[in-house]
Amino acid sequence: MIREVRINTLEDLLPLLTEQEYRVPLDRYRCSYLYRGMPNSEYKMTTSLSRNCKHLQKTLEPAILDNFAKYAVQEDPTVTRNVWYSMICGQHNGLPTRLLDWSHSALVGLHFAVSEENLAEMEEHDCMVWRIDMQELYSLLPARYRSAVNRVQSTIFTLDMLGELTGSLNQYDIDMGNQSMVVVEPPSINSRIINQYSFFSIVPMEMTDIEKFLNDRTEHTIKYVIDRKLRWRVRDMLDQLNMSERIIYPGLDGLSKWIARHYYVK
Repeated sequence: MIREVRINTLEDLLPLLTEQEYRVPLDRYRCSYLYRGMPNSEYKMTTSLSRNCKHLQKTLEPAILDNFAKYAVQEDPTVTRNVWYSMICGQHNGLPTRLLDWSHSALVGLHFAVSEENLAEMEEHDCMVWRIDMQELYSLLPARYRSAVNRVQSTIFTLDMLGELTGSLNQYDIDMGNQSMVVVEPPSINSRIINQYSFFSIVPMEMTDIEKFLNDRTEHTIKYVIDRKLRWRVRDMLDQLNMSERIIYPGLDGLSKWIARHYYVK
């Protein structure tokens, strides 16, 4: 079930930022949650492949990935090592894929929630941060997939681990149906992945409604809805915490976005 939590004050953010669970065997605090910030609380959770290719996504996905690998190999010779690696590389360069971006950092999730392409719209609508539980999603996986991560005492897949289980999109879709999806931690192929503390969920084709899946099959999913009147306040707080475009997007493009917003006249 999806639980909705309204955030109307800065104090309401505290639970979101302090969700670490005490682990007795470790005598440490650890968090199994991932976060996804979205600038409008009315947006549906969909993949870029679904938005781009609509009802033809299953037919067009192999051609998209094949062409990306064929032409990207000059830039990155390892891009063809398996379909999942091609997918990750493509996602971070704007390719339509079945991946959903997540972060292990609540602050990164907040950054994407309170950032707006058109800054004039900041106070026109509420924004949101989704929270999912990696442990819970792991428990929904087929036994063969759970066994693979159990062998390395983890609940998170690497691309190589997933590639050993299946290198086939069709087989993955058969294995998952609409009842589960794998979460992968990508290799640190660029600074953006590192700084964003990136994870990805791989959405199977049969899962045509991701939010319905989360509502029907999970208990720990939360949708934090942030009041539109609080967005600029949270945005300015994140800047002071050094969570801005120049960190999220290392390089001159991120620097330029940060400066443009810093000097934006309301």
